[in-house]
Amino acid sequence: QVQLVESGGASVQAGGSLRLSCAASGIAYSETYMAWFRQAPGKEREGVAGTYISGGGTRYADSVKGRFTISRDNAKNTLYLQMNSLKPEDTAMYYCAASLSGGTWTDWRKYNNWGQGTQVTVSS
Repeated sequence: QVQLVESGGASVQAGGSLRLSCAASGIAYSETYMAWFRQAPGKEREGVAGTYISGGGTRYADSVKGRFTISRDNAKNTLYLQMNSLKPEDTAMYYCAASLSGGTWTDWRKYNNWGQGTQVTVSS
């Protein structure tokens, strides 16, 4: 059974940095695609960044390109999201998700495993 646990969310000022972590267990297939999503109150869930556990297939939302970096440490079964130059519009609950399904990486419906989320708040 796949279990995902996020951590690292906090309140920071604009321009600051945070690193989110997603500790994963029960993922057995290198074809698993893992992604970070975020959702702000009243807004749709948005794909932020994604990558295959085996490497490759890395994608970013246009809104975070050049500021966020997704990475993984397979020895630690952990996915990371390094967030730099944070903006108030980055404020949201951030979720880690895993999928074995094909399709568009930003389609949250294809992910059948989700963490509980970690809150990021960026003040101006």
